[in-house]
Amino acid sequence: MKEEQQDKSNVEQTASEQPTNATSESKDARVAELETQLGQARKEATDNWNKYLRERADWDNFRKRQERLVSDRVQQQKKALFNNLLEVMDNVERALAFQDTMDKQALQHTLRMLQWQMNEVLRGEGLTPVTSVGETFNPYLHEAIEAIENSDKPDGTILEEVRKGYTLGEETLRPARVKVSVGNK
Repeated sequence: MKEEQQDKSNVEQTASEQPTNATSESKDARVAELETQLGQARKEATDNWNKYLRERADWDNFRKRQERLVSDRVQQQKKALFNNLLEVMDNVERALAFQDTMDKQALQHTLRMLQWQMNEVLRGEGLTPVTSVGETFNPYLHEAIEAIENSDKPDGTILEEVRKGYTLGEETLRPARVKVSVGNK
C-alpha cells in the first residue's frame, strides 16, 4: 500500500509540475512580450519628446526671427523719417546763419517755407491736421479747454483752436485743444 500511495503521489507531482511549467512558460512569454512592448513604448516616448524639443526650438527660432524682422523694419522707418527731418533741420540752420542779413519780410518768407517743408514731411508720414474752427465739437478729435457763452454760433461749434491736433491714419495722435460755443444764455 505504501508503494501505491508513493506512486500516486509521484504521478500527482509530475502531473502538477507539467501545468506549472506550461503556465510558467506562458508567463515568461507574456512578460517578455510586455517588456518588448514597454521598450517600444519608451522608444516612441523618447522619439516624441525629441520631436517636441525640435519643434519648440524651431518655434523659438521663428519667433526670434520675426522679432528681429519687426525691429529691423522699425529701425529702417525711423532712419527714413529722421533723414527727412534732418533736411528740415539743415534748412533751419541755414536760415539762422543768414538771419542777420535778412529783412523781416525775407525772414517771414523763410519761416513759411520751413513750415511748409515740415508739413510735407509729416504729411508724407501719414500725419494730417484736424480741422477745427467752425466745425462741430467731436470729443474723439477735439479737447475742449473753454466753453464760451453768448456767442452768435450754435451750441457745440468750435470758435477757436488753441493747439493744433493731428491724426495718423484713422487714429487720433493728438486732439486739438479748442474753445467751444455753448450758445446764448
